[in-house]
Amino acid sequence: MRVKITLACTECKQRNYDTTKNKKNTPDRLEVRKYCKFCKAETVHRETR
Repeated sequence: MRVKITLACTECKQRNYDTTKNKKNTPDRLEVRKYCKFCKAETVHRETR
């Protein structure tokens, strides 16, 4: 039931993180505040397709 997803920075659009999520528990797109090494700051990262 867990699927692999990629998280992309909303500021610079770089794809920085790979993770998994349970589609049954979180059917909508995941949003997490994480560190972006390109922006050199903590920004919101959103799940990409």
